[in-house]
Amino acid sequence: MQMRQLGRSGLEIAPLVFGGNVFGWTADEPTSFALLDRFVERGFNAIDTADVYSSWGPGLTGGESETVLGNWLARRGRRDDIVLMTKVGKWTPREGLSEANIEAAVDDSLRRLRTDYLDVYFAHMDDAEVPLEETLGAFARLVQAGKVRAIGASNYSAGRLAQALGVSEAQGLPRYEVLQPNYNLYDRSDFESGLAGLATEHALGVVSYFSLASGFLTGKYARVEDLQGSARAGFLQGYFDARGLKLLDVLREVAGDLGATPAQVALAWVMGRPAITAPIASATSVAQLDELMGAATLSLPAGAIAKLDAAGR
Repeated sequence: MQMRQLGRSGLEIAPLVFGGNVFGWTADEPTSFALLDRFVERGFNAIDTADVYSSWGPGLTGGESETVLGNWLARRGRRDDIVLMTKVGKWTPREGLSEANIEAAVDDSLRRLRTDYLDVYFAHMDDAEVPLEETLGAFARLVQAGKVRAIGASNYSAGRLAQALGVSEAQGLPRYEVLQPNYNLYDRSDFESGLAGLATEHALGVVSYFSLASGFLTGKYARVEDLQGSARAGFLQGYFDARGLKLLDVLREVAGDLGATPAQVALAWVMGRPAITAPIASATSVAQLDELMGAATLSLPAGAIAKLDAAGR
């Protein structure tokens, strides 16, 4: 497996990150264990979760994903083999990025994950009500205590990320080493208009979420009516516009030419972007995971990339 440097964190990850939002939601514990076993068996090593996952699911309250993942870590004894990422700030019981909240939330996450340290701890979203100095200072104490190896920022604007990097430099605090933006063939403008350049300039690692646009770019759903009964219907509705449907047509065409699947092509496109370290994607069956992992060995010809670029704009 060709590993990639995760910014300047000192961590190395494979070119695909497993999205743990499905654990305890659309994948029960036995299924989640089978998925994780296959993922690491194939040489992949980075797993992303959050304390809030998956509070939106029927009958769920949050913390389920971390709990399932923690049970797998305890059962398999693979903690040293993975790069473990989780997040704070978006879950109602532990909302925001105040010092007190971060200190309480990290201990909750460590308990559920059944580990004594996190490889990357993300601010799940910006909190404009808390000074950056307070948030970064709280993260610094976690690093000093050995609870966190590196910190990251998810859902930050380019302006706020630049400001945070400036505060870290001026005050000698750990900086956000990893960025987690929404980025895929359809959702491009927010990242490419500012964050990509900032990540490159500061040598940040970038792991993108919604890399398959919540499943839209798998080609599984040909029209909006196909969403009926899908657990992800609420995430997918907005993609079925003229641009989205055109993009699906081109994605299927390129996939057919390469003997690949639309999901593999969409992930390989993200993997090849110069500012991206690895996309995040999730699966609910081993067969589906095998398909996604195949993207790591798919090489897209220049002509295919040009077609995809044009269709996605």
